Amino acid sequence: MDRIRYRWMVLREGGRMIDHVSLQVSDVPLSTAFYEAVLAPLEIRAGYRDGAAVGFFGPEPGSFWISPAQRAEDRELHIAFRTRSRDEVHAFHRAALDVGAEVLHAPRLFTEYDADYYAAFIRDPDGHNIEAVCRRAGG
Repeated sequence: MDRIRYRWMVLREGGRMIDHVSLQVSDVPLSTAFYEAVLAPLEIRAGYRDGAAVGFFGPEPGSFWISPAQRAEDRELHIAFRTRSRDEVHAFHRAALDVGAEVLHAPRLFTEYDADYYAAFIRDPDGHNIEAVCRRAGG
């Protein structure tokens, strides 16, 4: 997809497309601790517990939920959390290092996606690809 079309799509959607994400995990307490650590720099916090499910909420509309896995199939998911600055991408990366997460890509520009696409990618305890991304020029 060319960059002009991509930028138009992002602008058309107001930069926000996802209302919520629900992720099934193998160990809810372990994943809760992991996500509390790596999402704290983005001001996303665990705010609701519904039985075994945990809901995370941040300063922007939307939510992220984790709950016990219902199936044994191993499927990698990719979730990108929007940040307000490149500093938040770096804080996300540092938090991931602090909890021993595998780093897939340290913070950097990914110009193959867009001229201002600044992101870091890590793996969560279930092997999912988790990203923090800032799309602001100079961030």
